[in-house]
Amino acid sequence: MLLHKVPFDWKQRAVLQGRGFHVDIGAFSTPIVGDTTIIDLDRPIGCISVPTGTTILPIRITAQCLMPLVAADNNEAEILLGVDIAKAADDSETTHTDETALKMYVGHSVTSLCTCFSAQAANMTTAPVIGMELARAFTSAEIVSAAGTFWNRLEMSYEPEISPVLVGPCALYLYWGGTVQVSGFGQIEWLEYLSADI
Repeated sequence: MLLHKVPFDWKQRAVLQGRGFHVDIGAFSTPIVGDTTIIDLDRPIGCISVPTGTTILPIRITAQCLMPLVAADNNEAEILLGVDIAKAADDSETTHTDETALKMYVGHSVTSLCTCFSAQAANMTTAPVIGMELARAFTSAEIVSAAGTFWNRLEMSYEPEISPVLVGPCALYLYWGGTVQVSGFGQIEWLEYLSADI
């Protein structure tokens, strides 16, 4: 069957046009460990920074977190996905790991105009202001016996039916943390356009 005869939805068509990108937060068996025990706006776990003239539509963001084996009763852990709707991330930041925006259409010539990073290890010079919260997940620990403590699962999956349209300059931020140090993995996917084309 010829490819152009297959009835794709609008998101799949955008990927075929080279507009889809993917970033991994953490890799294989190496998770990203939260730098502090609570969510800190200055130290995001992941960031997609959108420059002026570029617009993105987040289509799938997932996170899978790991908690310590030992915890006190009522310890909590959470994941937060949010957007600084007023500004991109500060370009002068260096205390993080630069990430590559992978093409969802592997081999396509188009590359992302966004800047991507993970594991911010020191306070950002210009702190993000989360003007829009897109998703959140939460869990707490419960001591059920003297033998140990049990956590509920902490995972987040954000796949909006109607995507927000994030017009640069802005930035998408992923956080995790809690009253204990949380580590985990994340996957961020978005469609990218020149703002003038929308």
